[in-house]
Amino acid sequence: MLGGGWVNTDGRKDLAILFGGLSEEHDVSLMSVRSIWGVLNRDRYNVIPIGITRGGVWYLAEDPEEWMEGGIPDGPGQQGRVRLDPGPGGGMLVGPQNRRLDVDVVFPVLHGPYGEDGRVQGALDLLGIPYVGSGAAASGAAMDKEIMKNLFVAAGLPVTDFLAYRIDEIVDDEQRIITEMEKELGLPCFVKPARLGSSVGVSRVNRAEDLPGALRAAASHDAKVLVEPAVIGARELECSVLGNRELRVAGPGEIISPGCFYDYDAKYFAEDTQLVIPAQISGEVAEQTRAIAELAFGAVAARGMARVDFFYQEGDDRIVLNEINTIPGFTARSMYPRLLVSEGLSFEDLVDELIDLALQNNH
Repeated sequence: MLGGGWVNTDGRKDLAILFGGLSEEHDVSLMSVRSIWGVLNRDRYNVIPIGITRGGVWYLAEDPEEWMEGGIPDGPGQQGRVRLDPGPGGGMLVGPQNRRLDVDVVFPVLHGPYGEDGRVQGALDLLGIPYVGSGAAASGAAMDKEIMKNLFVAAGLPVTDFLAYRIDEIVDDEQRIITEMEKELGLPCFVKPARLGSSVGVSRVNRAEDLPGALRAAASHDAKVLVEPAVIGARELECSVLGNRELRVAGPGEIISPGCFYDYDAKYFAEDTQLVIPAQISGEVAEQTRAIAELAFGAVAARGMARVDFFYQEGDDRIVLNEINTIPGFTARSMYPRLLVSEGLSFEDLVDELIDLALQNNH
């Protein structure tokens, strides 16, 4: 119940849950939050649902389930606005009628820029409010694939070669860049926005004549583009990491995609995408993959949760670290919760543990 009901007086933890957001992954956030909303223990939490419009405005959700299913209205009314009010020694969230929202912990169910990249985390740090997941610096580092891969290289982890370009370089000197890509990385290769997830804007390029279009497509989503060679014949593996200092690593599971790669449609809509849990690989390879996942988590100084993605070439038992995702999907099709559930943790207990980790860490 909203109105006066978002002020808690019965001893439950006041949990604000953020969903939607400015990112192109707005719809993925709505899918994730529906799964989490359904398992939140109302005896334990007084839940304060805050929907963020595609324009970036925060609103106290009067009908959260309708917003999660049908989308967040562009302008639900000024009376529902939520604002952040930093102050000396901390701050607060302010809701309708200029009333303080008493919040013990925030669960940002936000994917992509303006939610997963450290900006919301930094704002919550200014307010002194604990939140689920990694801090601002780790979130920003993991979101930027160039920075992330440089951290992996510094930690001695196995990654592919890669090149990164700013949009002004692409506009001013596209032909030089294409020549460099072909010489240094070869074909086929992947061209992707450096700071976006869910495979939005990603192209697999098999022919040189398709490189300009792929660069422009990626640059239309982000001002920085990452290019890396395709790992030929690789199987796609994923591990789930849970914890702050003492880590639990589940998996790996395997993604078997119907297309040439695990793109947006394959992740969220294709009926013939298969999630194989556990992956049918040797115990030794599984153990190595989990060990690398833990090291990747530490390399970006992640907290709470992350999904770590790999390529595995069976012929030479080569494991290649692809990326880390600090706010993984929680949809019905998402690997992160499914791996942990497969190893005995219920979805409800997983959500509880993530919130407990946030409160223990106290950011």
